[in-house]
Order: sequence, then structure tokens, then C-alpha cells
Amino acid sequence: MEHIVVFTGAGISAESGLKTFRGTDGLWEGYRVEEVATPEAWERNPELVQHFYNIRRKAVREARPNAAHQALAKLEEKYRVTVVTQNIDDLHERAGSSTVLHLHGLITRSQSSVNPALTYPITGDEIRMGECCELGSQLRPHVVWFGEAVPAMGEAIGVCHQADVFIVVGTSLQVYPAAGLLDEVPDRAVKYFVDPQASLLSRQPGVICVDDKAAAAVPQLVERLMA
Repeated sequence: MEHIVVFTGAGISAESGLKTFRGTDGLWEGYRVEEVATPEAWERNPELVQHFYNIRRKAVREARPNAAHQALAKLEEKYRVTVVTQNIDDLHERAGSSTVLHLHGLITRSQSSVNPALTYPITGDEIRMGECCELGSQLRPHVVWFGEAVPAMGEAIGVCHQADVFIVVGTSLQVYPAAGLLDEVPDRAVKYFVDPQASLLSRQPGVICVDDKAAAAVPQLVERLMA
């Protein structure tokens, strides 16, 4: 069975109403990244960081998978599919994708402040200050912040090495180390890049560019692959 690896970014979630990480003004929901998405921000003002992600988590819970998420899940009827995502939401899982690797964590889980390997499901929308892990440290969002290692990167590279078909959706391929995953895909693999500016952003020969938004283009691409 052929292995399709799908690499998704903020563009696919934006069509479900979730704001992209950096807007055109360089802000995320009105905050500078340095205020809410670095270890230093957590050290400086953990209450603000916790509040910020509690609001983001509520938005994720209220969002619904769109046509692109649903189409990618349908690929599993014919192919072995692994979704590698930069997104911290669970929309792929809720759409029905069974194998999803989150490079930057999952906002619906918490993690220990002292041991990132200790993670826990969050039943509601909030992590409260004073909630601790089994080691007694404050729980924080299970999100990889700027300046932190990306623990799943090695696994993602291994997955890309196995791809027969590689589909990039909703990411500009500008943020490293994740953007380097395209370079890990075998030359023999068929590569698709779905983004409104795919033709402008593509930097690798042989990539089939689809210059459109995910919810419109991905279902059509999936239809062709399922035929």
C-alpha cells in the first residue's frame, strides 16, 4: 500500500476560523510572540501565557474540521496516510485522520513545566495556575515555544523518508526546522504543494503547485488520488 505523507500548516486551520500564528502585523491575536510563546515569557508572566492559551484552547474546541481536513481523512480508505502538522489544534483527529504527528504540540493537552515528556489530557478549556504534574510542577500548555527543541522532528524526518506521495497544505515552507521536511522526501515521490501562493513560494523543482486555498483544492486533489 502506498504511503501518503501530508504536511499541514496554519492555512488549513485558518479556514476553520482559527487565526494564523502571525498576522500581517506580526501579532498573534493582538500579542507579540515574545509575550506569549517563549520560555522567557513563561518565566516572566506565567499567568498571561496561561490565559492566552486558555482562550486559544476554547477557540479550538469550538472550531470544526473543514472540507480539507475531511478529504485528507478519506485518503485512508485507499492509502496508508501519515499527517505531520505544525498546528496545535486537533482538527485532523476530529475529521477522522488516525495517524497525526504534531510537531509543535497539542493545545488540548498540558505538560509538566520541568519534564516535557509528562503530558496530560485537558478535559475542559483551562489549565489553572496551581494545577501541578506528578512531580509537583505547574502545568503549562503542551506547545513547543520559540527557543525550545522540536522533539518530534526526528520522527517526522523518518516518516518523510518513507513517502511515496507528499502533500504540503497551508504552510509557506518558510519556518525551520519544519520547512526542511520537503528536502527529506525521496526524489521518486510525487510532491504536491497546495497554497494560494504555492507557485511563488515553491523552491524545489518537480513539485506540482496548486494555487488555491485548502478547503477548495484538497478535496479535488483527493478525488484524483482516489480515482
